[in-house]
This record gives sequence, structure tokens and C-alpha cells, in this order.
Amino acid sequence: MKVEVTELGPIKRSLKIEVSQEDVNKQFAEVYADLNRQVRIPGFRPGKAPQSLLEQRYSKDVGEDVVRRIIPTYYEKAIRQAGIVPIVVEVPPIERVKIKKDAPFSFTATVEIKPKIELRDYKAPNPISLKIDTRTVTDDQIDKALNVLRERQAQLEAAPTGAALADGSYVVLNVEGFVDLAPLEGAKKDGHLHKIGAKLSMMGLEVDEQLMGKKEGQVVEISQPYPATHPDQKLAGKTVVFRITVAAVKQKKLAPLDDEFAKDCGPYQSVAELKEKLREEMEKALKKDIEETYKDTILKRLVETHHFDIPETLVERELTAMIRHRVDQEVRMKGRERATELEDPTVRQEAFKKWREEFHPEAQRRVKVGMVLEAISEKEGLTVEQEDLDAEVQRMSSELRISVEEIARIVKSGGEEAMDELRGRIMADKSLDFVYRHAMIQK
Repeated sequence: MKVEVTELGPIKRSLKIEVSQEDVNKQFAEVYADLNRQVRIPGFRPGKAPQSLLEQRYSKDVGEDVVRRIIPTYYEKAIRQAGIVPIVVEVPPIERVKIKKDAPFSFTATVEIKPKIELRDYKAPNPISLKIDTRTVTDDQIDKALNVLRERQAQLEAAPTGAALADGSYVVLNVEGFVDLAPLEGAKKDGHLHKIGAKLSMMGLEVDEQLMGKKEGQVVEISQPYPATHPDQKLAGKTVVFRITVAAVKQKKLAPLDDEFAKDCGPYQSVAELKEKLREEMEKALKKDIEETYKDTILKRLVETHHFDIPETLVERELTAMIRHRVDQEVRMKGRERATELEDPTVRQEAFKKWREEFHPEAQRRVKVGMVLEAISEKEGLTVEQEDLDAEVQRMSSELRISVEEIARIVKSGGEEAMDELRGRIMADKSLDFVYRHAMIQK
């Protein structure tokens, strides 16, 4: 086998691979031998048909089979022989490739390799400098958190007689729809609790504006026309009149901020103890948020200070993952209607084109960050141990509220690729933690 390597750029190489005539003939012989055992030709026992007859009948199919065998095998041999480590090991395309017996066979493969990354400014003597985040948990924030708890435990009670509905009021409504003065089947609802100002629709109606200022016992009528093309024949071209009665006006009664309230909130004996717990939890959350902010700054600096060619192969892979995630989001948020839209080739093509343009800069950034963090982990000798994997599975279990066993099963079902992805994510986190621990926070 001969391998000729041509440099197409800093991270791109072309491999011209020539397979010898002897190896080509050997592959042909093996394929014809396998074929001879499988086919049945009248007048010949299985495996005894002359090769010349097989060549007359199956030469095209055999040639395609030989190509499918040769290219992956000799491609892997070639990259090892050339000392090249591709970013992604992908079998070169085999379409329109011709091969003949008694002649050498050549094909070309183009690969991307890892760029050379000169690490800089991530630890002493030139660590990343971070501006100190001086945020703290204030007494005002504690008071607001207490008020949120009081709102959650508030009770609804009757508003004073004659109280008018205003923004934030609660109202109990009785609703009935009529078509041509006759009650409309399925358009009646009694005892519906509604909050004015929440802008929530009721039976497809926006009612907040019409109810504002109304009092208990008053009635509001809202007309809702339906087009002639409406799928429900009972409504097509009709106008439904919804009669809405204010059955009761309610107001919230907040629990007094005392020790009894604290006991209702959990295992606390006093308001002071509840406040202390709130402060502890809020400080914990703030500490995590500050750390995440620092790390976001670190990632931005790593991108800004490292310059190298980004493998487009990895960018394409990241783009594919991002678009797949967007499709899942669209279907989850908009339902079956959006899924049906995306099944249309024209709609799908336009959507994918738009998302590719939108996501491309972010895909490049993610790939670049990942490669810098990988270079740091290699230089610092960071590794992923079993305890790291166990901790990540435990974290995912808590975050997703799925059992540890189920998370482990999901990862295992994804095969080696899923495990590699998990290891890669953990390694990236460890590299980022390393840089964070070595950063200098300005006082």
C-alpha cells in the first residue's frame, strides 16, 4: 500500500491511498469465494461454479462489494501509516468509485486533524484576572422571600360588600354561552376562579378588561363571532354570546408573620429560625451564581486569547446537535402542528437553513472552548475517574428527578458514544474548575 499525504491547510490533509494489485486480487478472490457458497447455479454443486461464470453474472455487484471492503480497511491502515490522528474517523465516500481486477486501486480521503494550541494565560505566572463580585444577600431580599412564602400560604376570603374588581382581584365567575338565544352545549362553567390582570383566557375569551370595575352580582356579555370555515358546524358563521356573572369577589388574606407562620413553613420554631434558613439557602444559591459568572468570564477570556483554526467537522457535528435540540423544543412547545410543518421538505429546509446561520457562531465558540479545555486537561494530566462518573450520575439524578439506576441505564443504552460524551463533559468541567481555582480575583 502506498500513501501520499498532501497538506491542504493548517488542519486539513489529503491522503492518496493506492492498494496494490495483489491485495485487490486477494479481495476479489475472497468476495467471489463467499458468493460461490451463497448462490445456486443450475448444473453446479454449491461452491463449485467456475469463477468465470460468476464474473459474467455478478461482476458489478462483486466490484461494489470489494470497494466496500477495501476503503474502510485501507483507510484506517493509511492514517496509521501516515501518523495522522483525524478529528473524526469517517469512512470516505464510495459513490462512483470504480475498481478492476488485475490492477491497483486508488482512492483519496480528506481529513481534519487537531490544531496546535499554544496555551497561555490560564495559570501562574499569568493567571486569568477576575473582577470581584461583591453581591451579598440583603435583609430586603430576605423580607421579599418571606413575603413570597406568605403569598403561597395566603387564604382567599370574601371581599368587603360592594368591592369593585381591580388589577389583582380574585373573582368567582359563572359563564354560559348562547347561540341564537339558545344555550350552547358544552359552553357552561360555574364557580370558575379567575385573577384579574393575569391575562389568562377563559373558554377562549380575554375577559379582564370587560370585568374591570364590576361588582358581585353584575353580568357582562361578550360576543364572539366564528368564521364560516370553522370546523364545528354548530358554530360556523355564528356569533356566540357569553354571559358572565360575577358570582363573588375575593381577596387574599396574608398570614401574620409570626412563629406560627414559621412552623407552617417547615421544621422551624420561630420567624428568626426561618429567616436564618432562608439566608443560608440564598447565600448558597448566590455563591453558585457568582461562581458561574466567574466561569463564564473565564470561558470568554479563553476564547479571546487563543487563536487557531477550528475543525469544521466538529462545528458541523455541533450544529447538527443544536438543530436537533431546536426541533425538539419546537415540537414540545408547539405540539403536533409544528411537527407536521417540519415534515414538509420545503419548510424543514428553510428552517434548517435559518438555524444553521443563527447557530453557526455559537457552534464555533463551543468547539473552540471544548478544544482549549481539552488541551488544558492534557497538559495538566487531568483524568476522569469512576468516582467522577458516579458523582455526575448522582447530580443528573437529582436535577432530573430520575433514579440513579435509570440514569445509568440511559447512559449505558447509548453505547460507547454516550459514555465518551459523558466523560468529555466531566473532563471539560474539571478543566474549567482547574482554571477557576488558579484565577486571580481582584480585591
